[in-house]
Amino acid sequence: MSDDFDNVTTEQQPPPISHRRILWTMGLVAVLAGLIGFIFISPRFGLGVILGGILSFINYYWLKISLKRLFDNAVADGQKPRFLAVRYVGRYAALGAILTVVFLTKTVPVVAVILGLSSFALAIVIEGFVRIFSTFFKSKEL
Repeated sequence: MSDDFDNVTTEQQPPPISHRRILWTMGLVAVLAGLIGFIFISPRFGLGVILGGILSFINYYWLKISLKRLFDNAVADGQKPRFLAVRYVGRYAALGAILTVVFLTKTVPVVAVILGLSSFALAIVIEGFVRIFSTFFKSKEL
């Protein structure tokens, strides 16, 4: 019986998700999209995509820090955190305020900034494809 259990636990597990690779992919996507927008559409569009990519990084790290603080406080105090929804809504309100300023001042196209903000989502999709194909090709070798 223990031999069966050992076989189950030694099966090949998928590699852990690499946050570093996701962040590198996100940066690469934002820079490439910014260059493409700069060359084929307009310099302002390219700068808008880069600005959106920077905002995407800020949003990622802001979420990471707030979640770490939330879990650290929950573990240390053992109590339910207060004002949880206010912090999340505040993060989105700050991003919305930045997008509103960009829209009202028309310094860069707001569509370009939103495309840059979506670089994180595209990086996640690319990471998914990398994991699918790397798992597929590793299973073919066996």
